[in-house]
Amino acid sequence: MTETSADHREAGRAQQRDRRRQGNPVSRAWRSLVLFVSQIIDELRKVVRPTGPELLNYTLVVIVFVLVIMGIVSGLDFVFHKLALLVLAG
Repeated sequence: MTETSADHREAGRAQQRDRRRQGNPVSRAWRSLVLFVSQIIDELRKVVRPTGPELLNYTLVVIVFVLVIMGIVSGLDFVFHKLALLVLAG
């Protein structure tokens, strides 16, 4: 049986993996750190930052949403407080 080109490619990949695993632990750690930081920088370049008006709009939406939820929770708290007084105080 002869080896196919896929077998050759797989053998080449295995050799590359072995070469990457070689080296002292400090140099491997340094390479890993450099790769990690470069990947972070690449991802940060993809981030789309909001414009001023968009930021203001998002902030107002969050504030209004929080106020509405606070109102709902406060109303439920008031109702449960009154119910608890009725049940426990007689």
